[in-house]
Amino acid sequence: IYRTAAGAVYLYNSGNVKLQTTAAGVTVTGSVTDDKGDVRKIIKNAQTGASSYAFTAADVGKCISRSGGNVHFPANDGSVLVPGDAITIINNSASNITIDSGTNSWTMYNTADAATGNRTLAARGMATVYVESNAVAYISGSGLS
Repeated sequence: IYRTAAGAVYLYNSGNVKLQTTAAGVTVTGSVTDDKGDVRKIIKNAQTGASSYAFTAADVGKCISRSGGNVHFPANDGSVLVPGDAITIINNSASNITIDSGTNSWTMYNTADAATGNRTLAARGMATVYVESNAVAYISGSGLS
């Protein structure tokens, strides 16, 4: 670590600058990752099988690529999905899938028409769910009805 008289900070690894701060911001050389992976990518969680898949906290910020079966919200106890969480769903199949909100006390608003309830995601469709508050989510996407 090196700090200049002007206040810039440099972080080195093996003799190479990896992070630099300036009055304008921060510059990083190399990849930027967190516990979910590269922050410049949307990490895929491929799910297959006929049974329904429940969103988990590990899915937040990721894309669920679903081949077969449906997806549903977890129990509404505030421990899995919290305000600000977002999950993208891709229907990676030739059949419709259901995004189920009703059985676990969630209200899911379709941003196209403000309708609530379960949504159908058409074959090869893609949608994103955004958690607004405890038990309230919004969904938007292509192939969504």
